[in-house]
Amino acid sequence: MSHDACPDALPIWLVDDDPDVRESFSQWLEISALAVRTFARGQAALQALQAGDACGVLVSDVKMPGLDGLALLRALQALDDPPPVILITGHGDVPMAVEAMQAGAWDFVEKPFAPERLEECVRRGLERRRLALENRRLRESLREGSLAARLLGQAPGMVRLRQQLANLATTRANVLVQGETGSGKEVVARCLHEAGTASGPFVALNCGAIASELIESELFGHEKGAFTGASERRIGILEHASGGTLFLDEVESLPLAAQVKLLRALQEGEITRLGSNALLHVDLRVVAATKEDLLALAAEGRFREDLYYRLAIAELGIPPLRERREDIPLLFQHFCRQAAEVHQRPPREPDGELLGALGRHPWPGNLRELRNMATRFILGLELPWHARGAPEEEGSLAAQLAAFEAALLRESLGRHGGNIQAVLEELELPRRTLNQKMQKHGLRREAFLAGAGEPPGS
Repeated sequence: MSHDACPDALPIWLVDDDPDVRESFSQWLEISALAVRTFARGQAALQALQAGDACGVLVSDVKMPGLDGLALLRALQALDDPPPVILITGHGDVPMAVEAMQAGAWDFVEKPFAPERLEECVRRGLERRRLALENRRLRESLREGSLAARLLGQAPGMVRLRQQLANLATTRANVLVQGETGSGKEVVARCLHEAGTASGPFVALNCGAIASELIESELFGHEKGAFTGASERRIGILEHASGGTLFLDEVESLPLAAQVKLLRALQEGEITRLGSNALLHVDLRVVAATKEDLLALAAEGRFREDLYYRLAIAELGIPPLRERREDIPLLFQHFCRQAAEVHQRPPREPDGELLGALGRHPWPGNLRELRNMATRFILGLELPWHARGAPEEEGSLAAQLAAFEAALLRESLGRHGGNIQAVLEELELPRRTLNQKMQKHGLRREAFLAGAGEPPGS
């Protein structure tokens, strides 16, 4: 449901298979200035809630054909944010009322009852719903404020990224972060962990920096004597990260044999250290990062497709710096302040000429390169590409046309949330031509995705 809706305006849902009961109850509630939506079957109400329809309080009869009131109540408890549920029970059915309260019912009304009794329960349920939604909004506001301080920038791609992070932070879904070298993938992973609710540690492993023969020991640990050189027991990072977040950078570098074992560990929630037969339970969220197209690697037999789908429950794309040039002055000044503090140098403000040069640079190294340039600037060192000046062809017709073409593609991708088919139709381009132009301008669909968890290939 939409959590921005005013709780007082949220409708009361009335679920009862008797049309006379639905009509009389809904008339009474509507006379009391409460919006009402009625359902003849519990399954229909459940499906509407699962689809995200707005509900303030759900009132349901217990005895109904199909999905009865108790079964509906239990099904609702599996939702992320279920509304308060009021059950209407038969006279003297105390065991059923106790069972309902234990299953999570907000209240129950015993037949026969005065309509005022139902209205009183509904209004108290609405007040509880109002407080729950206010608390949720407050938490999200605090989380978004923290993310804005860590992930600077107001370019559309960064605003979208922060929104996706705030949405995903409190879940335990595995996340695949895609971005170029130096774009800040580990910062994004840490934000997911720190804005979430996990009590365990954040553990990082660069898969590309570990020798292939040691990667399984690094992931799963080993017992003393498990192999030559194993002089003592070692706890693997999967075990160490249990209860928290495991960040796997350059996940595409994992050997295929290790991919198989990692997939099994994530599926089963269990590992065994090398040299041991004892099963160890692990409960962790995996945030994997890559600069490659893992599905393309899977098609080439270099990455397991089943592991990709296990890791990419949700996907986040980090826009490269060249796609958010409006953020460069803010970021450069931020890095300058950091460098001045670290190196105990007086702060310096870049002039317009320097900022113009920064805006024209292609930034192949992304944020890492920008941070390096800010440090050089604070230390009074020459910025090589700035000293040479802008290339002569900067203002040429070809350069301006290329910049205009890139801007059009960026705008269309952003407008359609990365939906390639919609971009093809709007710009009237063949798919092959669009792919070539996106590659030419360094544009990646992942940077424009409209929502975290969008299925691949949409």
